[in-house]
Amino acid sequence: MATAPDGRFVQDEARRDSDHVSFLKHRRWRWAKIATVLSIVAIASYLLVDVTPRHNGGSWYGYTLGTIGALLILWLSMLGVRKRNMSEGRWSLKAWTSAHVYLGLALVVIATLHTGFQLGWNVHTLAWALMLVVVISGIYGISAYAALPKEISSNRRQMTKGDMLEALAAIDRQLESAAQPLARDEADLVIGALEQDPFDFGIGARLSGQYRRCRTIAALKQLNATAPHEAPVEKVASLLRKRRAQLEQIRRQMRLRALLDIWLYVHVPVTIALIAALTAHIVSVFYYW
Repeated sequence: MATAPDGRFVQDEARRDSDHVSFLKHRRWRWAKIATVLSIVAIASYLLVDVTPRHNGGSWYGYTLGTIGALLILWLSMLGVRKRNMSEGRWSLKAWTSAHVYLGLALVVIATLHTGFQLGWNVHTLAWALMLVVVISGIYGISAYAALPKEISSNRRQMTKGDMLEALAAIDRQLESAAQPLARDEADLVIGALEQDPFDFGIGARLSGQYRRCRTIAALKQLNATAPHEAPVEKVASLLRKRRAQLEQIRRQMRLRALLDIWLYVHVPVTIALIAALTAHIVSVFYYW
């Protein structure tokens, strides 16, 4: 039977999955429908409205779409503030998040039509490009929160972070004792593996799950190649295999957590950059207007 902390963890994971689905389907896809209608109206009006000589951000129609897009960006950026004020009702956090997702997708249509597909190397295109980065990172975040929590829960195997580290420490203590009868060169391999910080490999290794400089793996390969049938060596090799398996579980957990959180390190700073670029875009438009 699961302990209380593990039971709470399972409940938290189930609640997270439920919240993820419910905010996307909030009120029978209300905000998905609103965003779809908004996008269709924008596209239809773009095709029907005659702008001379061609659609562009400086026409009356371009200003209209630009104003709507700018207001949407500012409103969407307020989600972080909204999260600090939990409440139920019409504008609960769930409703706000649902609107944030779908109106963010509609913003891509509105902002692109606002440009009139006239893009160049200027602050206006920079603001449009930053908006795309924000939206794409948000899409990744939704996908990550849909898939990764279940993988994280499965990889944990009802173990806490402390349990995983303690299991590794227990194997290390056994390795220290088992390595005593080994020859100097073989013992140095084990000592090198134990002295290496198993987690200090950088963000690239953490995200990819590739730890090519791992001394535990290197020591295991070398021991298997030199004297694989000697009893002391075989005992140490067996413990190194356990250590490798435990490291793989911990590193897999770190990778999944990093993949779950990495999008925020793009989404939030680029949102700030987007607001700055949007401000420069608006100021330059009115300055030259």
